[in-house]
Amino acid sequence: MIDTVKKATIDKMDKALDALKRVFTRIRTGRATPDLLNGITIDYYGTPSAINAVANVSIPEARQVIIQPWEKNLIQAIERAILASDLGLAPQNDGNVIRLNIPALTEERRKDLAKDAKVAGDEAKVAVRNIRRDSNEDLKKAEKAKEISEDLLKDYMEVIQKITDEYIKRVDDLVKIKSDEIMSV
Repeated sequence: MIDTVKKATIDKMDKALDALKRVFTRIRTGRATPDLLNGITIDYYGTPSAINAVANVSIPEARQVIIQPWEKNLIQAIERAILASDLGLAPQNDGNVIRLNIPALTEERRKDLAKDAKVAGDEAKVAVRNIRRDSNEDLKKAEKAKEISEDLLKDYMEVIQKITDEYIKRVDDLVKIKSDEIMSV
């Protein structure tokens, strides 16, 4: 019984951490990275496609992203998608490639981004705690159905709490790493 609940709990909490990592890839740090474009899609012959699926994305220098579409007719669609996104970057088009220059972040903007990272971390913690609650409810149902004893219920809930504590610490560590990355000049 506990192995099934424990495995399901760990799987769900891993997914919550992965979601947090995906959110963090979208938070700018003042350095160019291909991950900035994650989540931005364009219409490619009627199919929503990620930019990196229809173009080469390269980082020639620390504050510049170059997007070279495989088909020239995609340049306008990529530009529109970047402008419509929440990146706050102005694409520059020379007819063959699109350049994204990443401006240096001001101290105030860095603090705002660090707060955004903390908020995302808090949301991940809430998700982890909700997973703990669901797992504990499953254990309580098993105890009511007389599948496990009251003593085992208490022991199993302690196991779930230890897993929860571990994942909360992981979230805190990720937030600290991201905040430090954002605040470094």
